[in-house]
Amino acid sequence: MANTLTNLIPAAYEALDIVSRELVGLIPSVNRSANSDRVAKNQTLFVPVAPANTTATITPAMVVTAAADQTIGTKSVVIDNYKVSSFGYTGEEEYSLSTGPGTAPLIRDQIAQCFRIHTNEIEATIFAAMRIAASRATGTAGTTPFATNLSDTAQLKKILDDNGAPFADRSVVLDTTAGAALRTLSQLTKANEAGTAMTLRDGELLNLHGFSVKESAQIATFTAGTGASYLLNGALSAGETEITVDGGSGTILAGDVVAIGGNKYVVATALASNVFTISEPGLKVAAADNAAVTVSASHTKNFGFSRDAVILACRLPKVGANDLATDRQVVLDPRSGLAFELAIYPGYRMSKVEIAVAYGVSVIKPAHIGVLLG
Repeated sequence: MANTLTNLIPAAYEALDIVSRELVGLIPSVNRSANSDRVAKNQTLFVPVAPANTTATITPAMVVTAAADQTIGTKSVVIDNYKVSSFGYTGEEEYSLSTGPGTAPLIRDQIAQCFRIHTNEIEATIFAAMRIAASRATGTAGTTPFATNLSDTAQLKKILDDNGAPFADRSVVLDTTAGAALRTLSQLTKANEAGTAMTLRDGELLNLHGFSVKESAQIATFTAGTGASYLLNGALSAGETEITVDGGSGTILAGDVVAIGGNKYVVATALASNVFTISEPGLKVAAADNAAVTVSASHTKNFGFSRDAVILACRLPKVGANDLATDRQVVLDPRSGLAFELAIYPGYRMSKVEIAVAYGVSVIKPAHIGVLLG
């Protein structure tokens, strides 16, 4: 293997086209940080969050009213994933391959597997952040959505609309089981009802209720806590996020979905000392003392959200002045839209190829994420 990337670049792009790749729906749907190049490993990028405001009655007077000071909140994202995948050959290994089928097909597939593992890990990191930071949920735990109609995305739309999420750039990301159920609905497969034969002929999922519909292979089953028979310890007002309970037993975990007063909420921090929290905007309606707090069964979390809800800070790893790579290139993954660094390092009678990326994920607007249970 020559110590240059000139001959590897075509193999890299060919690998992106032919390799078996899992579905990634979250990566292209979240917000990419334009400032991540300014953030070093384990440093924090702060995102300002404007607080809620109030109104006051206008009262004419000969003096200017008092200043309207506000405390500006922040959310943060840390580039805490500094990942590389690599492979290499000794001179003898390269020679033995070149006398047979050649190194190019194997190198192509090895590069493909590097891109594959990176995108899967980034997709799974986004899922892990979203599953404990969403606001409310709809659907039935353990039951695949879209059994008979399209009402599930309508309910997700209601959650986001009620929470004030932007109407533009919304996505629904489903697991493949929910995606398969959606593809069986006659509203999408009958050309006269759907207005197109794309779902029937090509399997393409159409936009629904203002959502761009995608699928992800990294949406995993969530194992629910064992909490049972809990009751609210004191009445709560709409908007409250700290929930105090008593009278029950078992665990309430971060990521659990709890039903309180007819609405389902995602638990942000686990039950400790009889208190757990839910994400903003908190309780949709007030709840009375001793109202039941019911923990949903284990389930799959599908998501409906607007792009601004989640930030992905992703960049190429920085290179020191004495880095020993003889060549490096930037390769764009067309499936995820992410850029990766492809570098080659010479050694003693061998060489090594590396694919590297640095990234971090943070949920900025929990109110703009709804969960569709499956």
